Amino acid sequence: MENLYIILVVILFALAISDLIVGVSNDAVNFLNSATGSKAAPKWIIFTLAAIGVLIGATFSTGMMEVARKGVFHPDMYAFSEIMVIFLAVMITDVILLDAFNTFGLPTSTTVSLIFELLGAAVAVALVRINKLGGSVSDLVHYVNTGKALAIIAGILISVVIAFTFGTLIQYIVRLIFTFNYKKMLNLSGSFYGGVAITIISYFMLIKGIDGSTFAEIPTGQSNIPLHEWVKDNTGLILSVSLASWTVILQILKWILKIDILQVVVLAGTFALAMAFAGNDLVNFIGVPVAGFKSYQAWQLSDGIDPENLNMDMLLGDVETPFIFLLLAGVIMIITLLTSKKAKAVTETEVNLGRQVEGAERFGSSALARTIVRSSVRLNKKVTRLMPEKLITFVRKRFTEPAVSDEPDAPAFDKLRASVNLMVSSILIAFGTSLKLPLSTTYVTFMVAMGSSLADRAWGRENAVYRISGVFAVIGGWFLTAIVAFSISGLIAWIIRAKGIPVIIAFVILAVVMVVRTHILFKRRTGKKDDDELIYEINEAAKNNEKFINQVIKTLNASEKIFSAALNSFLNEDISNMREVMEMTTQLNLKTKKQKNNIIPTISKMKLLDVDSGYFYIQMVDYQREIAHSLNFMVQPLKEHMENHHKPFTESQSKEIRRLLIEVEEFFKLAIYIIQEEKFDNIDNLVSKRMKISEILYDIEKGQVKRIKTKEVNTRNSLLFFKALAETKNMLLQTVNLIKSNRDFIMAGIKIQ
Repeated sequence: MENLYIILVVILFALAISDLIVGVSNDAVNFLNSATGSKAAPKWIIFTLAAIGVLIGATFSTGMMEVARKGVFHPDMYAFSEIMVIFLAVMITDVILLDAFNTFGLPTSTTVSLIFELLGAAVAVALVRINKLGGSVSDLVHYVNTGKALAIIAGILISVVIAFTFGTLIQYIVRLIFTFNYKKMLNLSGSFYGGVAITIISYFMLIKGIDGSTFAEIPTGQSNIPLHEWVKDNTGLILSVSLASWTVILQILKWILKIDILQVVVLAGTFALAMAFAGNDLVNFIGVPVAGFKSYQAWQLSDGIDPENLNMDMLLGDVETPFIFLLLAGVIMIITLLTSKKAKAVTETEVNLGRQVEGAERFGSSALARTIVRSSVRLNKKVTRLMPEKLITFVRKRFTEPAVSDEPDAPAFDKLRASVNLMVSSILIAFGTSLKLPLSTTYVTFMVAMGSSLADRAWGRENAVYRISGVFAVIGGWFLTAIVAFSISGLIAWIIRAKGIPVIIAFVILAVVMVVRTHILFKRRTGKKDDDELIYEINEAAKNNEKFINQVIKTLNASEKIFSAALNSFLNEDISNMREVMEMTTQLNLKTKKQKNNIIPTISKMKLLDVDSGYFYIQMVDYQREIAHSLNFMVQPLKEHMENHHKPFTESQSKEIRRLLIEVEEFFKLAIYIIQEEKFDNIDNLVSKRMKISEILYDIEKGQVKRIKTKEVNTRNSLLFFKALAETKNMLLQTVNLIKSNRDFIMAGIKIQ
């Protein structure tokens, strides 16, 4: 029996390592968003500062884990064996849930997920216990505190509303004062603004950092008041001295070193949030296994009491984490922070929702978003009519944006907004912490960022519906976190309690398999991202031409592969391979759609002399999009036909299709050769090949008409067959057009040179 629980403790710590990795990948957005979005410094500086903050926060934390999570459940009502089941269910669920959110690049709260996992598992185990004791469901109130869950949900709503409101209001005021061309105003009052911002951030580090830290109880003064109480009693003094000191220091540094004050503010805020995250949220990942380890130690000291009878009232207090555990956890968090691609994906989601520059939108529109935008536009018109013309002109001038940068890697927003994001997030989290409110760091930082982007008019008529839909998707994910965490954790705990050891192993294996599967899914979604990116480089005409040509070649190679694989899979009735072909078709569609969405940014960065090149480039992108459409319209019906187990093509049809495949393959080989070698004299040969295939298609269609008349084929067969032939014609025509546009694009570039 003892060996069994040792194994369970080892499993808990193994899951904790996984939880640290997936948890940091999600929570990194809280402190990286502002610095990375504004490009306040090179990435290595941003990540180094964040890493130092994480390490300091982790090592100075006491790692106090309130297992009851401020009353979520009462551990004294459970036996040792039941507590271990609860902890296992929580850790398995947390790893799976957070990894799923990371894979889809959505930020969520690790604190909320943990709380509801504890609640769900505690409810499930309590119901099993109540059933054994012959009690009723009403006895559940003695085991769990559902009121706490409701308070947390209310806290989510409060966090969302307050953070968004203050983020919008403060950013509007700051932008009204400094404008987008803020350098002149910063020269006059930058030191004072920086002093205010760093004072707020420093206060945040004190309030949030001291809470639960190793130095919170350090005695101060003659009365030996604990440090955290002294800070609370002398808030006004601390803020006043800090403001004056930082203002003077920043002004001196500006005179001597010519420092960028906004850069200092952003980096200081990044460090503060990283430290607070590690110092407080670290317990979300390792607190449960540490509590399990302490429970095991208590059982060892119980002189062999049956695990089913050993009461866990020792967990009512705080469970301290050994320093070595904190240090190792901090190192794992840093490694994850520096290497995790999923952390970058989660950060990109928030940055893209708040970016000032144009670009493709990740989220689609929703009815609710459209309603909000429509109502906002109407309200804005009514308010504008009531405002004096001079005031409208003044505000419009203050919010006039500078010319769009030609840099391909321009910041998503400026450092002024980044500083507001960090400043407002810090003060709200510090204030909420001092009042013991159930605020979430994730919710506050995300909604402040969204509010500031709204105030900066980053949400315009062209993108507001997509940005609002994205925000709703993220907020919906937060509530989904609570529901899914509660349900899955409860189900896992109930099954483990009912079936015992075998299912524990099964669930651990399941967690590993699901994490691996989501990792594969993530790699598929992002693996070719760099290849698909097409950034126009200023003054690099030759390099840009090479990129455009490679883009076309990739499209033609993919098209030939999809066409051949689709028809061969259909003829061989290989549904598995057909599904892979459908996935390839979907990827080609997404790629060509992205290229088309990037047309305007690309064209805008071309020189004025490149008007003809720009025109032909647009044609090239359009023709690639049409080829992708043709393939999609061909492959989708073929796949549906196979999935519904309809009859395949007849022998004569299959023979004709195989002949067609050979001709189309030769056609694509010639097309790719013409582009790769720039042998545009062979375009006439390509046109001749298309005409030859058109004649073959004509003969095939006539053969199909004969089959219809002799009733050799049915209606479904005929519609599918004609559809495939029609899309083949269109694909070949658009391919020829693409080759001609590519020729014209290159010739236009040569003329300019």
